[in-house]
Amino acid sequence: MDISRYKRYISKETMMGPDSITILAELIDRYPLQSSADDLILDLGCGMGSTSFVIAKETGAKVYANDLWVSAEENEKRFAQWGISGQVTPVCEDAGDLHFQKKRFNALFSIDSYHYFAGYEGFFQEKILPFMKDRGVVLIGIPGLKDEYTGRAGELLSEWLGDDAHMFKSPTRWKELIGSHDRIEMVETWEMDRFEEAWSEWLATDNEFARGDRQYFERIIRPYTCFVGIYIKLK
Repeated sequence: MDISRYKRYISKETMMGPDSITILAELIDRYPLQSSADDLILDLGCGMGSTSFVIAKETGAKVYANDLWVSAEENEKRFAQWGISGQVTPVCEDAGDLHFQKKRFNALFSIDSYHYFAGYEGFFQEKILPFMKDRGVVLIGIPGLKDEYTGRAGELLSEWLGDDAHMFKSPTRWKELIGSHDRIEMVETWEMDRFEEAWSEWLATDNEFARGDRQYFERIIRPYTCFVGIYIKLK
């Protein structure tokens, strides 16, 4: 994926953390989707919608852009400006209480958001799997803890994240949390490669949250954390 095509959609107005398009690009490059205009993809936790835009452009599929914190009306205005209103549908629902038709989506992406709501056993099987078609694909990219520090999130990250440190889990732990099911063919988790690139884009922005992260990057974020990639293939 040529990320340079989307640079103008990466800005302090649309970024809500480390560059989600960089994270998305690694997932798409590692597991390219064979999609058609009739396929439906859910972008779960889409934020300001830049990932939904890229998914639509890269796959040609119809995309449902869901976020709880950003209203559908706000994202609809952005999608109209970007010329994708006919291809991307904004939704504002809780990820744990979705109201889509069962077995609706061919694929699901979740970039820098899944860790906020899915960090317990059974979530994937109960809240996500029912909406996925057979032979569907799920691709997730989220911040996490390096495998070597498993179980030490509170100790290592609390100065930076406070009570939210528990949301950072290792690739191995995320594989355990996804778990097994008779509809799941395989689950792969890994430490993603584009950590530095995604963080550098974010830290370079003039954003109050980015400024806060800068003071922790060298001492806490870089040595102990990673981005966790998750690939789930369904039967």
